[in-house]
Amino acid sequence: MKKAIQVGFWEKVARIILKNRITILIIVAALTIFLGSQWKNLAMTYTEANLLPKDHIANKEYQQFLDKFGEEGNLIVIGFKDSNFFTPKNYAAWNELMTGLKKSKEVDLVVSLNDLKKLEKDTVNEKFVLAPFIDQSKTIDPAYLKTVQYDLFHNLPFYEGLLFNKESGSVRSAVYMNKDLVNTAARKTFIIENLVPKIEKFEKTTGVDLKVSGMPYIRTINAEDMKGEIGLFIGSALLIVSLVFFFFFRSFRATFISICILIVGVMWSFGTLGLFHYKITILTAVIPPLIIVIGITNCIFLINKYQQEIKLHNNQAKALQRIISKIGVSTLMTNLTTAIGFATFMITGNELLFEFGLVTSINVISVYLLTLVIVPIVYSFLPVPGEKHLYHLSKTYISTLLDFVENVVRNKRKVIYTIYGLLLVFSVIGVSQMKVSGSLIGEMPKSASFFKDILFYEKEFNGVMPLEIMIDTQRKKGVMKLSTMRKMDELQNTISEMPELSKPVSIVNLVKYSKQAYYNGKPEYYQLPTSQEQAFILSYAKNATKNSKENLMKSYVDSTGQYARITTFMRDIGTDEMAKVEKKLHSKIDEIFPSDRYKVTVTGKALVFQKGTSYLVDNLIESLIFAILVIAALMLYLFRSFKMVFASVITNILPLCITSGLMGYFGIPLKPSTILVFSIAFGISVDNAIQFMAKYKHDLIQSNGKVKKSVFSSLRETGISTFYTSVVLILGFATFTLSSFSGTIALGGLISCTLAFAMFANLLVLPALVLTFEKKKAKKEDLEESGK
Repeated sequence: MKKAIQVGFWEKVARIILKNRITILIIVAALTIFLGSQWKNLAMTYTEANLLPKDHIANKEYQQFLDKFGEEGNLIVIGFKDSNFFTPKNYAAWNELMTGLKKSKEVDLVVSLNDLKKLEKDTVNEKFVLAPFIDQSKTIDPAYLKTVQYDLFHNLPFYEGLLFNKESGSVRSAVYMNKDLVNTAARKTFIIENLVPKIEKFEKTTGVDLKVSGMPYIRTINAEDMKGEIGLFIGSALLIVSLVFFFFFRSFRATFISICILIVGVMWSFGTLGLFHYKITILTAVIPPLIIVIGITNCIFLINKYQQEIKLHNNQAKALQRIISKIGVSTLMTNLTTAIGFATFMITGNELLFEFGLVTSINVISVYLLTLVIVPIVYSFLPVPGEKHLYHLSKTYISTLLDFVENVVRNKRKVIYTIYGLLLVFSVIGVSQMKVSGSLIGEMPKSASFFKDILFYEKEFNGVMPLEIMIDTQRKKGVMKLSTMRKMDELQNTISEMPELSKPVSIVNLVKYSKQAYYNGKPEYYQLPTSQEQAFILSYAKNATKNSKENLMKSYVDSTGQYARITTFMRDIGTDEMAKVEKKLHSKIDEIFPSDRYKVTVTGKALVFQKGTSYLVDNLIESLIFAILVIAALMLYLFRSFKMVFASVITNILPLCITSGLMGYFGIPLKPSTILVFSIAFGISVDNAIQFMAKYKHDLIQSNGKVKKSVFSSLRETGISTFYTSVVLILGFATFTLSSFSGTIALGGLISCTLAFAMFANLLVLPALVLTFEKKKAKKEDLEESGK
């Protein structure tokens, strides 16, 4: 009865599709036009990926910091290392560059050599005043500029590590963007249309190579590179899958139909993003090419089945009905498992992954439904395929491959299991060597010019990734107490000794500079005042920069004087190294800041991202297990056999293990991009197992329970599709390696690798396991055959 209901349902679906062809085509066209109209809502993201849930403690601490001090990722640095810079021509060009940037509405503050301020003592008014470091009227004198160069490197320790490296002679300026604009489209306009042209003009005029970095600049250029690669991905994916598809089928008609379906699928995927008003991120940018690569497999299964049916009985109506009624259920299951692989990202608690998982899973099912209706409808209007269209079904290399597979499965199952076991051992050893790595710049293209500039700042200034320490003194004006200053200074000394971190900046630096200014600028007095000096020096310091927009320290103490901020920058270090740095910082903080009097928080974009990576590793392992269980439950519902489900799952876990092992051997770390591989790959690789098991179940009924006959007939029919789809998927995902983003390269390469092993597993291991699990029945069949 159950079988009758199932067959009846899919036959009814086939009749509905074939009887309402024009209506369905109109609906598809209308839906395409509607989703195309949603493209107007598409926009690139202007913020970094936050990999943690909003209610995570690290996010809460970071938000508390932003509430007190505002956006911290608003610094752009422009620097150089050129001993010939200090000439009238170069200085004039630099002055023009910095003055132009300072006038931009997107810029809050520029701290640069040309308008550098130094503290001087005003004994009459008992305060410090900001006086120009450079006399602009003398900058046409080369000798004067040499004096400026000497004074900068020897008499201004306040700016050391912030604006210059005394040992190497490198110099940089700090451009602070407007905090209200730094995460908006205005940032892109400023950097692309204002900053970059001015930089290029300066370099052309002087011949000095400027190094530009900082999170606003990196994020903008990175987003522009990512935007350019979307077209590359879509174009290369379409080209590769169409060429491979044509090579297998040798049919322009079949290839054209498939490409049209994929183009509509891509339009729907962009339309879905626009419909939900989701931004295009490094993850959502790969959805359209993913739909191309996944969608082509549906075309292969349906068109291959249609041609097999035509070759069998040459009845077009019967063939069209059967590709829906016979392939419909198995392709539904394969697409459901793929969609589940993506949908598991929705349970991680991360907004970015939720959007990626939701849109991709919706479009996987959408492109399945699209293929299910379009392929039979279009073929119904076309003549029956000729002999040349069916030639590929009897190609020698396909027959040779299937003969080889059948022979190995029939006679050499021990060899298959031995190889399986060895690969598993190989994988376990590799997995033990895997490492976790989370970095804001680790996913960025290493070939990009800004990446080389990042390396420059890592070498000269110990990095550009912001790390923040917020100190709550728990009393108003508690920051300006000398005891608090000394504790902060002790912590800053610890930070300065850590090679992973840059020289820290805080109100302590200004107070030290105040003492130096009080003693007429002598650099040896750049230190905190003593108890005897504090009364008059701190009173000077409090009035030093009142009502001045050029106050560099205005962002380092809140308006109440209760909260202080220490800013440092970190190198591009891995998660393990960052954990050590954080542990060392917390150890020192606990030592010098009593918890009953101070509350100290370590935060910043770089740290939040690091913690996000560790969070993803833990949660995506859970989501992978969840995906496996859900997919197994679906297969159990379909096949009603624990043995068959176990065989399918075991078969497709092996490729994941091998990929993990290879990551360990080749030093590919677990990071946001590579973590995604496993859920995606498992959801896709299990598809061929479902196709085989569905055909095996059908043939088992047709052959009155003959296991061996059913296994090998299923292997013969689904083996072609398994080979075709695997090759297309492997090459399709390989197009991601054309990217300049290391994360996207890793995603494409690792999935291709996983699917290559999955093809081996589904062609050899799965049928071998089925025969082993049904060993008693198979032996009984052999005895019956020999008795005859």
